[in-house]
Amino acid sequence: MAEFFDALSDKHITFVECQPLFFVATAAAEARINLSPKGMDSFRVLSPSRVAYLDVQGSGNETNAHLIADGRITIMFCAFDNPALILRLYGHGRPVLPQDADWGEHAAHFDLLPGTRQIFVVEVDQVQTSCGWGVPHMSFERERDTLSKYHRQYGEDVRQAKYAVRLKSIDGLPVRNPTMGPPPNQQQQEQQQQ
Repeated sequence: MAEFFDALSDKHITFVECQPLFFVATAAAEARINLSPKGMDSFRVLSPSRVAYLDVQGSGNETNAHLIADGRITIMFCAFDNPALILRLYGHGRPVLPQDADWGEHAAHFDLLPGTRQIFVVEVDQVQTSCGWGVPHMSFERERDTLSKYHRQYGEDVRQAKYAVRLKSIDGLPVRNPTMGPPPNQQQQEQQQQ
């Protein structure tokens, strides 16, 4: 039976910190639902009601676009060993990019990986646990190093050039990237103040 909590407990945090894999789901009106697996020691619990994860440049940037458009995010962890458990974090998130004022504060929680693009910071609205009895037993062997190797072989200039042309999600929603400057609402606020 599912249980709901207002924030992460110490027991929840211990469980989350032991998981080598998590899943992220986001959506926006008139856009596809995006669901992505994440690993690479990229998740951190910042407080019982705030979490963050490090994002490495990949094939798309849907989470960034969806969080700008809608803000909602669900993060799911599930145990592949005993005891069985599924833990979901429902919340609202935002991308923090290297040019943002609070980048240093959030980046300090991570060992930055080759190809680091942004950090997603999530305010947790609710935590849900459920049995997880339908999840198979599997054992963790090792992290893949292919993505880090790929990013190491190219310089920062090549990576930035790739960012510069990836300005939209697959559904045409705008994304923020390191070449774009401040977030859209920050730009609007600055224009209104002038």
